[in-house]
Formats: sequence, structure tokens, C-alpha cells
Amino acid sequence: MRIYADNNATTPMHPNVLATLQEMLRDVFGNASSIHKEGQTARRVIEEARESVAGLLGATPREIVFTSGGTESNNAALYGAIPAEGRHHIVTTGIEHPSILEVVRDLVARGCQVTIVPPNRDGVVPAKAVIDAIRNNTTVVAMMLANNETGVVQPVASVGNTCADRGIHFHVDAVQAAGKIDIDVNALYADTLAISAHKMHAPKGIGALYVRGRTKLHPHLVGGAQERRRRAGTENVPLAAAFGVAAQLAADPEPRRAVAALRDAFERSLTDVTINGAGVPRVPNTSSVTFRNGDAEAIVIALDLHGIAASTGSACSSGRVEPSRVLLAMGLTRPEAKATVRFSFSRFTTAEEVARVGEVLQEVLPGCLRL
Repeated sequence: MRIYADNNATTPMHPNVLATLQEMLRDVFGNASSIHKEGQTARRVIEEARESVAGLLGATPREIVFTSGGTESNNAALYGAIPAEGRHHIVTTGIEHPSILEVVRDLVARGCQVTIVPPNRDGVVPAKAVIDAIRNNTTVVAMMLANNETGVVQPVASVGNTCADRGIHFHVDAVQAAGKIDIDVNALYADTLAISAHKMHAPKGIGALYVRGRTKLHPHLVGGAQERRRRAGTENVPLAAAFGVAAQLAADPEPRRAVAALRDAFERSLTDVTINGAGVPRVPNTSSVTFRNGDAEAIVIALDLHGIAASTGSACSSGRVEPSRVLLAMGLTRPEAKATVRFSFSRFTTAEEVARVGEVLQEVLPGCLRL
């Protein structure tokens, strides 16, 4: 039996979600844009799922746009918020996901300007530093709610409040936060916010972009009237239905408390390590551990050979031999960054599995476990 401790990369599907997906694939095949019964059945499924996703975010259903995932949502928000004409300034942070930073890099090549604000050693990007980076020509501020490598929760609401006061588009990447902490788009002052279904025990291939009512956003896909003309293309009814069930399940706070207790117990069992972000708010499932004199790649391989899946960082950067840019931005040295392993648990993780992870770590790195 393998132990899966890489849930920030993706999550196993919840049985209820899988059952819904199978039912929809079998029974609901209509095009949601068709006016006949089959089409209208599909439309009802889409709108019920939209209500569930909206409920998870404190939004209204009309503000939810279904996309193919977090990357598309982030791309759609940034490209959609930047007008084609004029010299625009973007503010973002040094810990963002590549689906933000690569878009920013492309926009800079098109003539935009950017300020990238670094984090502190604890992984927090100070709100004041982000606010101070805003200029008269700042069009967009983009900031993640929780970092995918460290789990550190960012002071998004303070930045969003300022952006709202100054009429600046504020985009929040909440892909790693949704389902792990409470999210209220109004409390965050978000104009757009991205989430992804496969981070919350639903299938890959679907996500959502929250777009605040009356927010002007140029559509990134054109060709049809779907999603109120904000994202053309035939809706994926089975994936949307599965996403809706996952959103309902994710709203329950009890699994979050349980996984937080397991994560905290795991961290207490370790010695001679550094827990990145330990002193600041984090999502409850994530532990970024720097092992003294360790080699993260070797540790991950050894864990895998013992039947345990963990990670050296972002799955979207896998295959790279370079240390994590997020950890380097936080001030870790290259050897420290290359000695850091990310463990990310889920509602399906058991206390016995967490204990086993500790036992294997003790075998791989004698002395790292409190005995």
C-alpha cells in the first residue's frame, strides 16, 4: 500500500465525486446550449455546479466562469484585465505560480512594466511592500492567497482593500487555498480569483475564474456565447458536475481540522530540521521541511522506493535540477533549498500513514526523528 503525501500537486478523487462523474458521463450527454430536453438537462447540471462553486467562494453564480483549470484562470484574468493599448504597470510577487509569472513576462515583452515584490524569510510577502510598489499607471496587482510550496497564507485582503480604493484590478490565485481555508471574495476585495478542481479531490481539466460583477474583462476565448460570452466553448458537463460536488465537500471545516492535527503532529516528530513558514499562518495540510545536510532529490527518491510520494516543490517545475526559486526568494541558501522536501496531506491521510512517513525518514536520515 502506497502513501500519498503530495496533495498540493494533485489529489485523489473523492468517491462521491467519482460517482457523480461516472453518472454524468453515462447519462447526461447533451450540449448545454441546446434548447431540447437533453440540452436543458445539461444546462441544469452546469448551473447547479456553478452555484456550488460560488458558495465555496462567497460569490454569486453569475460571477463564476468555468475554465480548464488554474493555469487558464490565471491567464484569462491577467490577459483579460490588461488593455491592448497604453503603458501599463503590473505588481506581483516573487512566489507566484508560473501561470502568473510567465504571463507577466509575456506582457513585459509587449511593453508593460512590472514590479516583483519579494517575500520575507518566513514566506510572507508584506502587504505594505506590495502597496508601496503601486504606481499611478498600475493596472493590475496579482497575488496568490497561499503558496503551493510552503503553504504560507499571504496578506491578500490588505492589498485588495487598497486596490479597491484606487480602482486597480486585483487578481488572486487561490488554487492552493480553495478547500483548505475559508475564502470570501468580498472580504479579499478580489476582482478576479482562480481555483482548480483537481486540488480538492475532483478531476483534472476543470477550474473556475471568479469575475466580480461589472468587472471589465476581455474574453480570452471567443467563438460562442457560453459562460455569458466570457469563455467560449462547449461546457464540460461531467467535469463541472464533479467540481460542484467537490466544492460542497470542501466547504466542510472538519476535514481541515483533522489534517491540520496530522500535519502538526508530523512536524513535532521531526528534529534537526527547519519548517519553512512555521511561525506564520499556513494552509493546514502543507509542511515544507529543510533537512540539515540533506539532499531533497535523494530523499524523495528514497521515500518513493519505500512506497511514499512526496515532492521537492511545485509539480509544474518538476524535472528541473535547480533549487526552488520560491525558497531562494525567501532567503534560503542554494544548499538549504536543495535540502527541502514538501509534504502535503489530505482528508484521506491517516495517522498511521504519517507515522510511517516519519519512520522511513528516520531510516533515510538517521537522527531526524524525535525518539
